[in-house]
Amino acid sequence: MTSPFLQAFAEHMTTHRYAKRTVQGYQYWVAAFIRYHQMRHPSGLHNAEVEQFLSYLANERNMAVKSQATALNALVYLYRDFLNKPLSLQLAFVKSTRQMKLPTVLTKSEISLLLQQVALQHKLCISLLYGSGLRLMEAVRLRVKDIDLDYQCIRIWNSKGGKHRTVTLPQSQLSSLKQQIETVDQYLQHDIIHRDWAGVWMPHRLRDKYPSQSRSLAWQYLFPSAKLAVDPESGLVRRHHINEKQIQRTISATAKRVGIQKHVSPHTLRHSFATHLLESGADIRTVQEQLGHADIRTTQIYTHVLSRGANSVKSPLDGLELNF
Repeated sequence: MTSPFLQAFAEHMTTHRYAKRTVQGYQYWVAAFIRYHQMRHPSGLHNAEVEQFLSYLANERNMAVKSQATALNALVYLYRDFLNKPLSLQLAFVKSTRQMKLPTVLTKSEISLLLQQVALQHKLCISLLYGSGLRLMEAVRLRVKDIDLDYQCIRIWNSKGGKHRTVTLPQSQLSSLKQQIETVDQYLQHDIIHRDWAGVWMPHRLRDKYPSQSRSLAWQYLFPSAKLAVDPESGLVRRHHINEKQIQRTISATAKRVGIQKHVSPHTLRHSFATHLLESGADIRTVQEQLGHADIRTTQIYTHVLSRGANSVKSPLDGLELNF
């Protein structure tokens, strides 16, 4: 059971409009910080203890750079915004230096095999992970209004880092998308006559500004859950989007079933999208925009995947006539 302190911390973040996953992530790191210091209350800890914890993550846990940075952000928020005791701007701790792993990428034939065998009910969603380079949560949170069939693009709102972007929409999926929108409309007509249905969840400001839009087709989730459920935030009956774990399990199980000898996750399809775009001659800046990367160095990791051998160097062994 979550402690009253951590519950109050999470509620504070929620009231300040932080995303649910950000709240969960920050709560995780604050809890880890408390456990590291033998359950001492954070109000009795400060700069020195934060430095010790962050150094521990780098030295003993061999934590990735991004993970350590997230832990730091969580503690900065805890002390600055929740406890009103801001940390020093000159924290002295050992910074993580673990190198980023090269992403796992499927070949085009492996992608074809996977998509041909994936369960029909999830095929469109999974196809967009590869065909549009979407993150898993970007895909499951899509609304009908985000699909522009005329200009053949998908609009992503408030993604990682709160950024918006426009990505390509595969022409091969136009028919399937039209059918999916018709399915969503059928769900909507069923929900409208449900006595307790309160409309789809909407962002806070838009919920107040356009209260009737929660019952419009445009704002319904493109991949809705099969059942109505109680919204834990408001206690109202709504139809949420599908659970992302369904997609994760489907991809993993299908990859194993068709004999792909790689660890395949939803993000593997996004990695494959980027790598195949670069392989086909796309400019790296274009790929950066499609992926929504703030720093082009993040996108450049895919150029390493394409460097067969080391930096595309051909081995001299391949030029010898040997009979093995």
